[in-house]
Amino acid sequence: MSRIGKKVINIPAKTKVEIKDNLITATGALGSLSYTVPAGITPELKDGALTFTVAEGRVKELNALHGTTRANVFNIIEGVTNGFSKVLEINGLGYRASVAGKKLNLELGFSHPVNLDIPEGLTVVVDPKSGAVTIKGSDKFKVGDFAAKIRRIRPPEPYKGSGIKYQGEHIVRKAGKTAAGGK
Repeated sequence: MSRIGKKVINIPAKTKVEIKDNLITATGALGSLSYTVPAGITPELKDGALTFTVAEGRVKELNALHGTTRANVFNIIEGVTNGFSKVLEINGLGYRASVAGKKLNLELGFSHPVNLDIPEGLTVVVDPKSGAVTIKGSDKFKVGDFAAKIRRIRPPEPYKGSGIKYQGEHIVRKAGKTAAGGK
């Protein structure tokens, strides 16, 4: 059996979890999210603790799904309780971001500004001093996917480090031509 799949999920006091057939619905302070459990894996809610068991004889084929299911359900419970956030740093001369309604406007050195629609359920905040873009939401997948979509527009380059990077991400820097020269 999966080591992660065996772990018990303790449900916070202000979060409500319902199991109906193979659909788990978590409702909390930040909204409601659902997850469909794959066939062969049985969720069990007892005394504020959620566990998952694999059907006998199918352990080998469902082992990977056991841990994945537990992780996904933990993420929806964590999301409706506390939420998730990603912070992106924008580095570069003239690079900036702003939010106008449900659109994120990025000026990243292209001949045109890049406008992205903010997905439903996410909030985007831009810090005017540092230019950091904070993405918050209850769905971990949506938060990470939108952050990756923004980063993909202008990834950090290795010489000056300009571009969009995650907060705390280390960019391996390269020496320029002058350092390689040697006369």
